[in-house]
Amino acid sequence: MVSLPSVPTRVWQDEAVRSALADWDFGQVSRMVRQLVPLRQEDVAALTGLSQSYLSMLECGDRRLTDVSRVVQFLTGLGTPPDLVRLPLPGISPLPDAAAAARPAASGQAVAAPEQVTPTAPDPVLPWTADRMLTALRLAHVADNTADWLPTDANGPVSATAMSDAAGTDTPRPASGIALNSMIQSWDVEQAEPLRRATTGTRVSLELCGHLQGTLDELRVMDKGSGSGAVADLARAHLALVVRVLERSTYDEVTGRKLAAVAADTATQAGWFAFDAGRTDTARAYMLAGLRAAHAAADDRLGAGALSYLAIHGYSSGDPRDAVRAAEAGRRRIARLDAPHLAATLLTRQARGHAAAGEGEAARRALGEASELCARGRGEDDPHWLYWMNEGEIHGQSGSAHLALGNTARAVESFGHAIQAERAGERRTHGLFLSRAAQAHARAGDLDAACATGDEAVSIAETVQSARLREHLRDLSADLRRGGSSRRSGVNARVLTERIVALAP
Repeated sequence: MVSLPSVPTRVWQDEAVRSALADWDFGQVSRMVRQLVPLRQEDVAALTGLSQSYLSMLECGDRRLTDVSRVVQFLTGLGTPPDLVRLPLPGISPLPDAAAAARPAASGQAVAAPEQVTPTAPDPVLPWTADRMLTALRLAHVADNTADWLPTDANGPVSATAMSDAAGTDTPRPASGIALNSMIQSWDVEQAEPLRRATTGTRVSLELCGHLQGTLDELRVMDKGSGSGAVADLARAHLALVVRVLERSTYDEVTGRKLAAVAADTATQAGWFAFDAGRTDTARAYMLAGLRAAHAAADDRLGAGALSYLAIHGYSSGDPRDAVRAAEAGRRRIARLDAPHLAATLLTRQARGHAAAGEGEAARRALGEASELCARGRGEDDPHWLYWMNEGEIHGQSGSAHLALGNTARAVESFGHAIQAERAGERRTHGLFLSRAAQAHARAGDLDAACATGDEAVSIAETVQSARLREHLRDLSADLRRGGSSRRSGVNARVLTERIVALAP
C-alpha cells in the first residue's frame, strides 16, 4: 500500500497559515499548505477525502467549506493541531455562513427544522441530547458485534479502520485530534437536558438501577482477575439490557439520571474490555458513548472516568496529545470535588501521554502531583468503581513513563516497587507490570533478569485472557531478539520466546 504524504509541524507555525485558520479560510489553508510542504492537490485530496475538483474550486474561492463534518474531515486529514482550531458549538460560535441559521428566530417567526444527520456523521457535530446518547450507545454496540467477524493477523484483530484503508473506502474514523477536542469541549459546556419518559412501559425503580449497577460491579471484579476475554461478551449483553430499559420503560427525572449513569459506566467498561481484547476502534466508540451518557446523567466523575480511558487509548494506540487533552479536561471538571484518587488517576494518564510524546519534564511533574494526591487517601467524592489507585499503581505508571522516555534504570526501579506492592486479585495488572519490567531489564542489557521476570509474566498470561498482556510480551520477545547475550541467557531467551509464541492469539 502506497504511504500518504504528511504535513510537517513547521507548516502550522507559519503565521499566514494560522491567520487563514483563524479566518476559516480553508481555501487559503489548502493552498498555503501545498506550497509550504510542497504537495499536489491530488495529495491533499488523498489526505482529506475531498475530491481534487472540489479542492480546486475551494482554493479559487468558488466553493466555501462550511459543513462542520467536512471541516473536521479536512483539518483532521491534514493533521492540523487541535489547539489551533476551535470547532463551533451550537449557539456559541457558528461558522460564518451558518450564523444566520443559528440565530434565534424573532417572535412569531417559524424556526427552521434542524438539519438531519446520519448515524455515521462525525460524533462531535451531533447534538448532546438524550436521544443522541441512546443512538451512540446503540452504534457502539453494533460496532462491537461487527468486530466479532473482523479478520485477525499475527498481532490480533484487524481494525475496521485498517480494513477500510486497505479497501480504499471512505469509512468515518473514530474521533481524535480536532474531533476529540470538539467532543470534550461540547461535554464541558452543553447543558444536560431532562431525562424522563412517560410511556406505556413498566415503571423503573431505583432498586432496579442498583441491581443493574451491581451486575456491572461484579463484571469489573471478574475482569481484574481473569482479563477481558472472560467478561467482554457479558458486558456487551448487559449494555444492551440497560439501553433497552432506557428506551422502553417509564421513569422520573431522578431515576432517568441514575439509569444514564449505569449506561455511562457500562459503556465505558465495555470499552475498556474491548481495548484489553485488542479491539481499539470498538473501544473508542464505547468510550465516546460513555462520555455522552455521563453527560446525560450529569455525573462529572463518570465523564472524567470515560476521559481517563480515552487517554489510555490515546497514548497506547493513537495520538499521545489526545491523552493529555482528555486527562486535563477531566481534571478541570472534577477540580471542585474531593476526589484525590480520581485526580491522581487522570494525572497518571496525562503523564503517560507526555512520556509518549517525549515530554519528560511534564511527565515527571504530573507523576509527582499524582503521587501526592494518592498519598492523601480516598476522598469523599472518589467513585466506588475506582479501586486501583494506590502506591503500587503510581510506581507502575511511573515505570511505564520512564520506559517510554528511555530511562531504563528508573523504569526497572519503579516496576520493582510496583510488583512488590499488594494488589489483591489483580492478576492481569500484576502480569502487565511484570512484562513491562522484563522489557526494561532487556533494554538495560540484563537479559537474565528479563527472562526471569518474563517467565513470571507468561505464567500469568497463560491463565488470564488479555490481548494487551500478550502484546506486551510480544514486545518483550522483540527486545530479547535485539539484545546481545551470553550463551546461558541466549538459551533462556529462546525458551521464553517459544513460550510467548505458544500463547493463544
